[in-house]
Amino acid sequence: MRAVVLISGGMDSLVVTALANFLGYELAAMHVNYGQRTWQKELAAFRNICSHYDIERRLEIDASFLAHIGGSSLTDSSIPVEKADLQASEIPSSYVPFRNASFLSMAVSWAEVIGANKIFIGAVEEDAAGYPDCRKVFYDAFNTVIELGTKPDTAIEIQTPLIELQKSEIVKKGIDFDVPFLYSWSCYKSEGKACGICDSCARRLRAFQQVGIPDPIDYEERPDYI
Repeated sequence: MRAVVLISGGMDSLVVTALANFLGYELAAMHVNYGQRTWQKELAAFRNICSHYDIERRLEIDASFLAHIGGSSLTDSSIPVEKADLQASEIPSSYVPFRNASFLSMAVSWAEVIGANKIFIGAVEEDAAGYPDCRKVFYDAFNTVIELGTKPDTAIEIQTPLIELQKSEIVKKGIDFDVPFLYSWSCYKSEGKACGICDSCARRLRAFQQVGIPDPIDYEERPDYI
C-alpha cells in the first residue's frame, strides 16, 4: 500500500494528501518546480504539508524546461496573469501546455522504481473548461498509457478522488479531514499575500465563501465571488 502523491502545494493537492493518508497508504510526495511565478511559495507549502503528514520520502523535481518552452503566464513574465473570469470557457493564459502529462510521466517513473501502485493527483473536472489536462477522460487515457508503457509486472494506477467535486465540496472535505489550509497556496501571481483576483484565487475564495468560513491565508483583495 504505497502511493505517490503529487503535491503542488495548492488546496486540492492538500486535500488529496489527507485522503490518501486516511486510506492508509504509505505516502511518497512529489513536487515539481517548473519555473512558475510562485515556485518558492509553492515549494514551502509542499514542505509544510509533508511535515504535517510525516511524509519522509520526498522528491523535488526541477522541470524548468516547461518555462523554457513558455506559452503560459505562469512561466513567462511577459504574459500578464489575467483577472478571474469564472464564466469563461476558453483556455486561459495560465494554461501550461501539456503540463500534467509531464508531471504524471515523472510520477510513474518514480512509482515504478519505489514500488508504488497508486498515484494521487488533485485534478478537478470543474477546472476542465480552462485546462484540458484536468478532464477525467485524460486520466482514464493516461492509465492506459501506463499499462502499455511499464514493465509487465507493474500495476500503477492514477487516482483522482476529487475529479467530480466542486471546489466548495473540496473545502468541506478538507474540513472533515481537519486539513491545514493555512499551509496551502493557490495564487498564480503573488508570493507575499495572495492577489485575490487571479482565476485560482477566485475559485478558492468562492469555495470558502460558499461554505461560509473564511480562508485562513492572507489576501491583498477579498472580492465577493458569490
